[in-house]
Amino acid sequence: MTIQLHNAGKRYNRDWIFRNLNYTFQCGKHYAITGPNGSGKSTLLQVLSGAVSVNEGSCSHSLKNAAISPEKIFSYTSLCAPYLELVEEFTLTEFLTFHQSFKPFVGGMTVNAVIDAVHLAHARHKKINEYSSGMKQRVKLAQCILSDTPLVLLDEPCTNLDTAGIELYNQLIKTYCSGRLAVVSSNDIAEYGFCEEVLDITRFK
Repeated sequence: MTIQLHNAGKRYNRDWIFRNLNYTFQCGKHYAITGPNGSGKSTLLQVLSGAVSVNEGSCSHSLKNAAISPEKIFSYTSLCAPYLELVEEFTLTEFLTFHQSFKPFVGGMTVNAVIDAVHLAHARHKKINEYSSGMKQRVKLAQCILSDTPLVLLDEPCTNLDTAGIELYNQLIKTYCSGRLAVVSSNDIAEYGFCEEVLDITRFK
């Protein structure tokens, strides 16, 4: 997956979130988007996901030099973000089985293998609404990083994680994100330390 932004700008009402953004997110590389709270990091991530359109300029997606139409971007994308809700009435096994029905896991991993990868085997049959906030975040990371998509988008991915959870996050990135385009929205080096390039969103106001 490659994403190209050309003179891209996004505004809400009369307030510009960013403007004149020219940038290329290249296939197989890892990027961080940084900036103060409220500066537009999450908005830019949503633009990259195809969920939000720019108001000026363009944002184009391609895979192996073939353009991806806007309505199909979601099928190539995985997103982990604090504002995304889990289906908490499901058990973990039920939730991941449901998720796998429309977005398979990397390397043909089974649901049980995914559960083991995020160290939640002891809670596989518990409803997600009984999970702690840290356990729920591990579920979000599982459905994002372990889905077989060329684009991985991570918005403050270590939210609610303890030290062991942060170590697990970095291990998942190291093991499963090689060769994939990954973009992290964060101000915490623990979340984006693996990234080769850093984009400061405040440069495009």
